Parts: sequence; C-alpha cells; structure tokens
Amino acid sequence: MNKNGFLLEMNNITKEFPGVKALDDVTLKVRAGTVHALMGENGAGKSTLMKCLFGIYKQDAGEIILNGKKVDISDSKVALDNGISMIHQELHPVPHRSVMENIWLGRFPTKSYGPLKFVDHKKMYQDTEKLFQDLNMDIKPDIAAGNMSVSKVQLMEIAKAISYNSKVIIMDEPTSSLTENEVEHLFKIIHALKNRGVAIIYISHKMEEILKISDEVTIMRDGKKIGTWPASELTTDMIISRMVGRDLTNRFPERSNKPGEVVLKVEGLTSPFAKSFHDVSFELRKGEILGVGGLVGAQRTELVEALFGLRSIQSGKIFINGREVKIKSPIDAIKHKIALLTEERRVTGIFPVLSVLDNTVIANLGRYIKPYLLLDEKKKKKDAGRSIEKLRVKTPSFKTLIKDLSGGNQQKVLLARWLLTEPEILILDEPTRGIDVGAKYEIYTIIADLAKQGKSIIMISSEMPELMGMSDRIMVMCEGHLSGFVDGKDATEEEIMRLATQFIA
Repeated sequence: MNKNGFLLEMNNITKEFPGVKALDDVTLKVRAGTVHALMGENGAGKSTLMKCLFGIYKQDAGEIILNGKKVDISDSKVALDNGISMIHQELHPVPHRSVMENIWLGRFPTKSYGPLKFVDHKKMYQDTEKLFQDLNMDIKPDIAAGNMSVSKVQLMEIAKAISYNSKVIIMDEPTSSLTENEVEHLFKIIHALKNRGVAIIYISHKMEEILKISDEVTIMRDGKKIGTWPASELTTDMIISRMVGRDLTNRFPERSNKPGEVVLKVEGLTSPFAKSFHDVSFELRKGEILGVGGLVGAQRTELVEALFGLRSIQSGKIFINGREVKIKSPIDAIKHKIALLTEERRVTGIFPVLSVLDNTVIANLGRYIKPYLLLDEKKKKKDAGRSIEKLRVKTPSFKTLIKDLSGGNQQKVLLARWLLTEPEILILDEPTRGIDVGAKYEIYTIIADLAKQGKSIIMISSEMPELMGMSDRIMVMCEGHLSGFVDGKDATEEEIMRLATQFIA
C-alpha cells in the first residue's frame, strides 16, 4: 500500500480499438478493505478498464501501481500472480467438467508415484468442499457445471475468484443471475472480505446494491472518468444524472398503445416434464404489453420457449387470430409471425464472431437469396442499415463484430434482427438485463412504439419497477403454475409478490 493509503492505482489509462477510443486518460484509486463501485452506461468503459487491470487487454498508455509498486500486467496469469482476480460478467464454465475441476483449472493439486505425477482428485474434492463450507455455499464439488442453474454457476465463479486469496477482486455484474437470498449471501461474503483487507471493485447497474454496499463510487461516461464520490453522499438520481449527463425525470416513457382484439390464445399448455409449466392459459391482445412476473423457478422462460417451438408440449392448444396452430420448431413460430428475444443474449442471442450486419439479417436470410444460392449483399445492407438507424444502434460500422458493442447496443441489434422478420407477436425475455439506465430507457421507448404500432408483446422481467412501469397487464407465475393477473395501472409490488409465492408451501 502506498503512502496515500491506496492499495491499487490505475493512472491515466488509455485504450483504443479500431474506430473507438474506449478509455481516455482514466484514473482509478482503490483503498484496501473497501468496496469501490464502478458505474456508467454500457459502453462507458468500465469493463474495458477492468480487463486492462486483469491482463485481458493491454493499455496503450498509463500505469498500474499495486501495493506501491508499478506492475506490468501482460496477461491474466500475471494478474492472478499479483493477487488480482476477476468475476466476469459473461459466464464461461467448462460445462462437461465438474465444479471442482472448474474452480482449480490450471492449478490442479497433484500427487506423485515415482517420477510420474497425477491429479489428486481426493484433495481437490476436499479443498473445494472446504471452500464452499467457508463461504456457506450449498454446491456439490463433483456435479458437472453444465448441469447447474445459471445462479449456481455464478456462485461457483464467485467462489473461484475468492479461492485465489487475492488482494483485489473485480466483480463485474456478480448479481445479474442471483436470487434475492443469494444476493444477500454474497453481500455477507463481501463484508467478510472487507474485514480481511481485500479491495473489491464492484460493477453493477443496480443502484440500490451500489448504495447499500459501496464505500466509494467512481462514475464513467464515454470512456472518461467523471469523478469519484463517497457512496454516503450519493442518491440514485445523482448517480443517474452523472452517468447519462442529463436528468432522467421519468424512468419509463409515456405509452399511448390501445390493446385491441385477441391475437394469441393459449389453453392449458403443459410441459411433458414434472418440474415445468402446467395448465397455463392466457390471452394476448393486439397492441398489448403483457408482463410476466415470478420468482426464479417460476418456469416463465420455459413457457415462452415452448410457445416459440424450442421446447416440447405434452398438452394444450395455441390459437393465433382464432385459428389453432401447431408450433413444433422456431421455423413454425417465425412462419406464424412470432419472434423471441432470449434471456441470455451472449449465450443464445448474438453470434459473437459475426459482424453487426450478419447478426442483424441472420434470422431472415431467405429474403436475400438470389439465383445460384447467392446472397444479395446490397439488399442485406439496405435492410440492416434502415433497422440499425431506426433503433439508433451505436456502432463504428456494419463490419464491426457484435461482441465489441456494448450490451445495450447488442440488444438493439437483436431487436432489429427480429423486427426484420415482421413479427406480430414479440416475446421479450428479460430485455434489459445487464443494461444501464440510459440504454434501458431507449429499449423501453422501442417497446412502447412497437405496441403503439399494433405489435403484441410478451415481456418477462424480474425487475418489479419495469414490470409495473411497462405492462398493460401482468401475468404472474409460480413453480410452473399461473397464479393470476394484475392490471398494470393497479399493480403493486405486494400483490405481485403475493401471487409469485402462491404455490410455494
């Protein structure tokens, strides 16, 4: 630690990518035993700054000082060797290997038999079990990572980062997939780490979390540092205005959509699996935004994936415009003018190694086939350009890889993709997850405009204010069952939570 009391200093960090200055002379100073929140809109440079600290990127200019000494972090191994670990926003476990193998990857304990060395699986199991006991986590060391829920994988990654006994732990959106109880448990772990003198850099878009656990908050905008303040001096409105550079008087846009006749009717939809959705019936009207609420395990995603043909149905009927339809695959769903924006855009949404152009048109390639199975590149660019301009996607060019865009702009590209298929029913599964407050408002505006145009929208959301602020009606599910409906104008958090827990013993 240097004489000013800072465990970590990142001074005058600059990083450029083709066509984008991601970091512009950014300085960040973090004290031991504190939680230092890093906030900003998607694309502000938060994750890029942390990737420079963790050795994923090499900064073009600037220096990193750790414990009073300048360090050259050329890769992630050097970062880990220097006591810096990171919980990444994108979860990339090795799915077919066990939890313990994921945690100790690259540092397996070994045992020797003469000149030969073998992996000591018994010790690895014991070490993992002790780690989970210390963190009070209920995870089996020998279960395959791919068989766990997203929230359990997130907890595994948190445990892995802590297992390095690091002096600095970067947490990039660590609660994005956690339940409310798991979030509270993480906060207890963070408190214990603080008491051990660990510095935590915490990235989140959840204002309530930031104000609850942070000691200091640094806000970034457009690749630059706006300032650092004690968390105790900030309010939600102050953070928002400094993040976006303007006051947001309303979190949700005015809506003028008027729901009309029934376009989708679902009767008794039931999954063939016991622990899934059962006997779900509802109606969706033209120009209506139907919110879907519920807790983790409510089977909301499974229900809409079945509507889109991604999951099988044991019984029940689906009617579109009064006519019964059979949807056995996404191709069937698209033919019936249904589109699905999936919950995990990085896993089941974007094609990260493809360009913005290709990601925009990929669900509609049949429209661009010319003789001899060639693609009409001119028409592709024209359609994509019109869609990208309409949704105000910020991208250096069509050729930019979509993985290089911010989360909010990736989500807009996915919306553009599905709008090119000219859907009448648009299913949005957690459309603003991992997106900052400014980009959220833009997504809300797009949703409101689509409803006004007569598109029928089903929107799953785990954020209560979003459900109540954007829905004409709210359908609440619990453990695979439909609990009830609430009118959007009359909805309260208490009523939604009552319905969301109705089937829990």
